Amino acid sequence: MAPRLSSISAAARLLGGPGPRRAELEAAAAARFYSKDNEGSWFRSLFVHKVDPRKDAHSTLLSKKETSNLYKIQFHNVKPECLDAYNSLTEAVLPKLHLDEDYPCSLVGNWNTWYGEQDQAVHLWRFSGGYPALMDCMNKLKNNKEYLEFRKERSQMLLSRRNQLLLEFSFWNEPQPRAGPNIYELRTYKLKPGTMIEWGNNWARAIKYRQENQEAVGGFFSQIGELYVVHHLWAYKDLQSREETRNAAWRKRGWDENVYYTVPLVRHMESRIMIPLKISPLQ
Repeated sequence: MAPRLSSISAAARLLGGPGPRRAELEAAAAARFYSKDNEGSWFRSLFVHKVDPRKDAHSTLLSKKETSNLYKIQFHNVKPECLDAYNSLTEAVLPKLHLDEDYPCSLVGNWNTWYGEQDQAVHLWRFSGGYPALMDCMNKLKNNKEYLEFRKERSQMLLSRRNQLLLEFSFWNEPQPRAGPNIYELRTYKLKPGTMIEWGNNWARAIKYRQENQEAVGGFFSQIGELYVVHHLWAYKDLQSREETRNAAWRKRGWDENVYYTVPLVRHMESRIMIPLKISPLQ
């Protein structure tokens, strides 16, 4: 170590005379020399940012504690010429599962996309009892001949399909049946990994700005499927009502702060305007 210290002092003498200036130069030179050491050096360790591991998953911190509801959202892309037949088939079969008490699942909402991806059906299910309820329902459907025939016939009408399992944010309304007529907006946000807690903290404060017209239906985040995805579901009387309601939020002090802090968390966002099917509890 002595030769290195001598080099530092020599460099300092070349650049400045005695006194405080020399001391500053020696300190700067030392920093440059020591920064070249390996990652285990004592000098570098002074600047390592220590991160305490989280003790809870974001699903535990953000979801409702008083319920054990699990949600499934399905996106079905239908052949354009088959959409009417698809809707008729869906309306004939799905309400039977919804009403059968032996199945721990219920319909929350059923829609066709009006603006957004065309010829698309969106279904939202609730499983009361979490993952055990989901598995119970799946096992029973394997022996349900009518449902198996329904799936076979439906498959001939689809171009593609995908789904996600969701939990509901603790600070959002629980989706409840409502009378119509309404249009629904499903706003989907794909977040940067690691930002779900920050998103939830901001929206827990911001949701109060969007409650006056009862437009907030439900808020969910993905658990299985594409991850770090958030869905916000809103209801409006029509597109003009949507425009007026959203503009009114901007006139409320604090709403702009929520937008300012949450926009940097988003990697991609999408808006669907949807029309309820006849069987949808959300009309």
